[in-house]
Amino acid sequence: MAGFGGIRRMALATAFALGLCGAASAAQAVEIEYWQYFYDSRVKAIDTLIAKFEADNPGITVKHTNFPYADYQTKVAAAIPAGEGPDVVQLFYGWLDNFVAAKLIQPLPTDTFPHDAIEADFFPMVKAMKRGDDYYGLPTAVRSLAIFWNKRLFEEAGLDPEKAPANLDELVQFAQKLTKKDDGGNLTQVGITMDMNGQDHQWWREVLVRQFGGEPYLNDYKTVNYANAAGAKALQYYLDFQTKYGVSQLGFMDEGQAAFKAGRAGMTIDGSFRLGSFDAVRGLKYGVAELPAGPDGTRSNYASYWVNAITTKAQGEKLEASKKFLAFLTSPEAMQIWLETVGELPARRSVALSDKNIANPVYAPFIKGLDYAHTTLFVDEAAERQVSMDMVNRVVLQNQPVDAALAEAAKAEQEILDRYYQKK
Repeated sequence: MAGFGGIRRMALATAFALGLCGAASAAQAVEIEYWQYFYDSRVKAIDTLIAKFEADNPGITVKHTNFPYADYQTKVAAAIPAGEGPDVVQLFYGWLDNFVAAKLIQPLPTDTFPHDAIEADFFPMVKAMKRGDDYYGLPTAVRSLAIFWNKRLFEEAGLDPEKAPANLDELVQFAQKLTKKDDGGNLTQVGITMDMNGQDHQWWREVLVRQFGGEPYLNDYKTVNYANAAGAKALQYYLDFQTKYGVSQLGFMDEGQAAFKAGRAGMTIDGSFRLGSFDAVRGLKYGVAELPAGPDGTRSNYASYWVNAITTKAQGEKLEASKKFLAFLTSPEAMQIWLETVGELPARRSVALSDKNIANPVYAPFIKGLDYAHTTLFVDEAAERQVSMDMVNRVVLQNQPVDAALAEAAKAEQEILDRYYQKK
């Protein structure tokens, strides 16, 4: 028989999932706005969830608005201070401090989102949403990285279409067999994509650096620590795909995921969120596996997530409606729908680790990756990503030595961190 503490936790978790802890009873004829960036499968998922929510809450309607990713932060930052725009907004976890500092979002009310229920039910990485005594957002889903491979291209290259490279050495060998060039030596098919603006900056920083014996940050992510031998080995390994082996090229078909969708890339490293868009490509037969292990067998991964938050615009009856909608977006039902529509993993452990999901050959590699994943504590994700992109470009385009490129990148990123923490 469950003790009092266990009963209380179950009651809080149930109330949290249903959005009933102190939330107002059905408001009459209230409309709230939900904003996210445009991505086909995410738009489809939210539209499905809104329809379900409105059916269960006839007094509330939700207006769904989305923008291109490049414009998204700017649109949100301009709308909310003017008293316009979203009541519930989606943001990348690495943007949290900027959103809090600009007073775009408000702390989650503890009557609907009690902290002990959050910390009991969600993966631990959700603590990155806590500042001081307050949580500012919760994810519907989390995501990790995996390697995708094109089964048809594997077969054409004489590789087993059901077997991914198990380690970094095999990754190079497979990429060499999958590469095609025209008579002029120009790449027509890359063995593996290179896309620092996509997920490669995460793969390099949180995976390769660790697999070559390093630790990318120290002091709770306040100190940059990759300008060393491990960082140099990791960066050189990455760059060798283009500079030594000629099996890839930065900017090939603009984006790695575009090359993979077009059947012009044998392999790509990407997030679980890509499943929905890859599934939509007619004729694309692909496999998914855990990221290749390092030289000594070390496994590492990067986990991230987008969260839903309540904006400072939401007050009164709109706040009560927003609380109910956010509770629904972070419920087990919504998480399973999101997984099956978008491919991102449920943020609640019990949903992600269900027998059904663990047995799924596509979801399982991403779920396994969560066990050894690291979540970079960005203070300015866009700026820190740009540092990695600039570092790679200096080596490839300007022939800057790897050690010098690393030192310059580490200095630039440390300045970003120092500016933020000095203000704090």
